[in-house]
Amino acid sequence: MSVFYKRFSPQRPNFAGKISENMKDNIEIALEASSTYRQIIMKIKYLSAPVLALTLLLSCQKDENATTTYSVKEDASKVEWKGSATDHFHVGSFGVKGDLKTDGKGVLSAGDFRIPIASIKNYDLPEGPREELLDHLKSPDFFNLALHPEASFHITSVKPYNGGTPSAVEGANYEVTGDFSMIGQTHQISFPAKITNDEAGLHTHAFLKINRLNWGMTSYNDPAQALYILPEVEIILSINAVKD
Repeated sequence: MSVFYKRFSPQRPNFAGKISENMKDNIEIALEASSTYRQIIMKIKYLSAPVLALTLLLSCQKDENATTTYSVKEDASKVEWKGSATDHFHVGSFGVKGDLKTDGKGVLSAGDFRIPIASIKNYDLPEGPREELLDHLKSPDFFNLALHPEASFHITSVKPYNGGTPSAVEGANYEVTGDFSMIGQTHQISFPAKITNDEAGLHTHAFLKINRLNWGMTSYNDPAQALYILPEVEIILSINAVKD
């Protein structure tokens, strides 16, 4: 090779070295970015866990606090009664209307129902004596329909039934407490009930006794009189309600 060529021949740049250095820098940057990314992801995970737990908790609380309203099915519900004297008794029923509510678990939690006094029926007497009895029961001697057209019941609490009431209906699973209003007076009553909830609706069945004297129904209350009506009245609740 001539001297001229050696002296003036251009030097080839060291691309391989520069590429290697650039690749090294890029790899280091990528590793740093990857490490930072992993740290960010871990922080997000640590932050997401309590947020997710809180979200689930709030969601569960919302479900538990949710209520469902049921309307009493009037043609499939009734309040049966039995009033007794010393030597005989009469039986019959009232209609019932109202609304009941269940909690997020489908358990009865609240409700109000009304009993129209004008709906009273008698089952044991023939026509004639039946109307005579019903008119008397609507009079001021008993329900005083003209002044008090309805009786009502407002549920204040429902809790699991633990037994102890001999007259409880078979399968009673809840104790219902509420305010029963009749002929202008309100008093608290409690009774065991069988309450079920299925696709057909909410079903309540119960047997209880009330003392009519507590509500001021004092007619025929003297044992020395020819007609003495016992203070206790037996009641059977059969209430079926459907979801609104």
